[in-house]
This record gives sequence, C-alpha cells and structure tokens, in this order.
Amino acid sequence: MTPDFTQSFALDYNGARRKFVAAAEALGCALSQYRHPSKTGPDGEALAIDVARLGDPKAPSQLVIISGTHGLEGLSGSAAQIGWMQSEFARALPRGVSVLFVHALNPYGFAWGTRTTENNVDLNRNFIDHDAPYPANPGYATLYTHQVPNEWTPAALAPYTEAVSAFQATHGADALFDAQARGQYEFPQGTNYGGNQREWSNLALQSIVADHLGAAERVGFIDWHTGIGDWAKSFFLCFNDEGGALHAEAVRWWGKDRIVGQRPHNVARPNYQGLVFHGLTQFLGGRPMVGAVIEFGTRGPHVRHALRLDQWLKFKAEADSERVRMLRADLHDCFVPVSSHWRGETTQQAISITQQAIEGLTTWSLAATTAA
Repeated sequence: MTPDFTQSFALDYNGARRKFVAAAEALGCALSQYRHPSKTGPDGEALAIDVARLGDPKAPSQLVIISGTHGLEGLSGSAAQIGWMQSEFARALPRGVSVLFVHALNPYGFAWGTRTTENNVDLNRNFIDHDAPYPANPGYATLYTHQVPNEWTPAALAPYTEAVSAFQATHGADALFDAQARGQYEFPQGTNYGGNQREWSNLALQSIVADHLGAAERVGFIDWHTGIGDWAKSFFLCFNDEGGALHAEAVRWWGKDRIVGQRPHNVARPNYQGLVFHGLTQFLGGRPMVGAVIEFGTRGPHVRHALRLDQWLKFKAEADSERVRMLRADLHDCFVPVSSHWRGETTQQAISITQQAIEGLTTWSLAATTAA
C-alpha cells in the first residue's frame, strides 16, 4: 500500500524538523542537535542539523542516512527518513545494526528554499582539500558569461542556450554535462560552486562522525537527493570504486541494474568533485563504507534550467513581486514536486531502499570484503 505522504512530507523546514523529531521520539531514538552558530531562518528561527540514533550506538554495522545536502531538496529527503521511521521495519531493527539519521545537513538552504549554503556553496562539491590547488573546469568558464542574466525573460535566457548548443556541437553531450555539473571553484555566484573553504555543514558532519560513529566497523550510506532520473523513479549514483569489493557489496544490496553503468540524463557520469560521499569516507578513517547518492527524478535534463533560476532568485531578482513568487514556486516544484503521485511513490521507494540497505548491512561479511 502506498504510504500517506502527508504524514512524512512537510511544507517547509520548520514543519519537516517537527515531524522528524516527533517520528524519532516515537521510535525511542536518541536525539542530538548541531545548531548553526550564526544563521537563522526566514522568521528568525534557529537552524540546526538534527541527529537521531535508532539502535545500539555500539553496533558494529551502522547505516547513515542524510537529508538536505542540497537545501530545499531536504523536503523529500526528510520525508524519506520519516517514511521509513513510520514503517513497520523501524520497529524490527536487526541485532548488530544501528541507524543514524542526519536531518537537514544544510539547514540554511533547507529553510531559505535554495540548494546552496549561506555562502552559495554547493555542499556536495565542498568536500575537497581546500589547501591544495582547486580542480580546474575550463569548460564551465566558457559557459558562465551568460549563465545568470540580469532579467529572467526568454530573450535574456537565449544567449546561454545558444552557448550550450555550441559547446555541445563542438565537444559532445558528455563533455557538456561534465563541465556543467562536476563542480567549479572560480565563480562564487555560479552554479555548483564548491567554495573556497570548508562550510559549516562540512565541519559539522565531521563532528557528527566523531560523536556518533566511533564504534562502527562497517558503514552503509544513503544521501537523499532529487532531480536526476525519470519522474518519481529512484536513480543511484554509487561512488565506491567500480570493480572493487565495496562496489560489489552495493550491487548485492540494491541490484546490478541500479548500481552499474548508470548514466544520469543518459550521458556519462561527470567527474564529480568534493562530494559528501568523499568527505564521509575520509572522516571514517579507512573503515569500509558502502553507499550511494540516491536521487528521485523530476524534470530530467530541464533541472539544469532550475539551477540557474535558483541563482537568479538569489542574486538578480527584485525583492518581492508576484513574478518572483511564481518563479520561486516553480523552483521548489522542480526539486520537490507537489504531485501526490510523486510524493507517495518516492516515499514508498525510500522505505524499500532503506530496508534493503539494512538487510545488506546485516548480512555483510566484512571478512569477505577485506579478502576481496
């Protein structure tokens, strides 16, 4: 039976936070909070990452489930966390397994309805060595000039469309998507900007790992996102090394068709830089981790248009108008569609995917993985 999405989805950050805490308390989870030291929400409310622990904190197998890495996408990620919490599975957690829910990793973006942090940083490009030279992305530089026009009109948007078409004609669709999506560290007002230092959320995640995952011998990982894939269908991006034992374990949990050879928007996967996946792997200090960024599809390749709209609303839009409110609603619907079908279907899939990870952790032979 499809879950009642109104029980897991909320209208905004405050509502999602209340539902998450209530669901965690109903399960008997241990709760902790990592409050943002300087930023507040639109109504002056506190911003925080809420962490809930279900099960034995000393369990050798632990599943980490993150929502809100990309701010406003957190409405879906929060619902995915809450949906499983409210399912029958949550009250039948196997021995030796514990679940750590990290709610609203980027609380600023979640509360303010943007994908980025308070510094316009794409948190999922921020987990790199900021003391080393930044990864170059010359293709992005050739496209940036027209990316965010002063006005959001068809005429003003046309030059970027033309530049993208020319780039693709010269370099191909794979190179275009790589340039657009891999991450860039040169243009602070551009899309997929990875920042010039570690963001507060980056530092907070390291603290969360130190505070809560010290006993874990093996870790499963889910980072909920939206945008890539077919409408209301899950799309997996596994960053364990393909051909390795950990990648094979992900295949065992979720299936070969979901893990191997995935092509977002039917092009080659970009050379993503600075992912949360990479940061968490580093913070675990060599302990094995199996997991994936899991997207729920919305508008396919047209999501790139919404990324530009997000930037325009932050840097170019007038303070408030009917037009701005309409465009903001369109942005939100792109990443968290209001469709009851989409919300019900994605919640149902999230419950199943989460349970598959728990069952995978329960039967994961660490000795076999190490031997391989």
